[in-house]
Amino acid sequence: MTLCLLCFCRFGNTEETEIEILNLNVIIMQNLRNRVQLIGRLGQDPEVKTLTSGKKLTTFSIATSDSYRNSDGDKVEDTQWHNIVAWGKVGEIAGEYLSKGQEVALEGKLTHRSYENNDGDKKYITEINLNELLMIGTKK
Repeated sequence: MTLCLLCFCRFGNTEETEIEILNLNVIIMQNLRNRVQLIGRLGQDPEVKTLTSGKKLTTFSIATSDSYRNSDGDKVEDTQWHNIVAWGKVGEIAGEYLSKGQEVALEGKLTHRSYENNDGDKKYITEINLNELLMIGTKK
């Protein structure tokens, strides 16, 4: 609601205001496309690999937990695991400063890929390519 009022105050013509609001909504929605934000705890120490190209790749997983009461009134804990992939500087920082059990907030892009294992079976994996990282807990 505030957004509409600000736009209306800035532009006297109602038609221009509607166009600006529409453009702003498009910009906001484009920024939200394929964006994942999570807060969770690391399930393992990050693993840093240096590729033959010289690029650094860091991988780790985080757990997010949610709890609810079932129909019997019992508390049920639901934990989801997420695979995280970090490249470049953010990967180096994750590899150096993060450790198992530490709480982090992160933002990234959801990706899906497939590969064949040694038996020739096709496997599918979902990962989050890390863009931003915030260390919430202290390093242990």
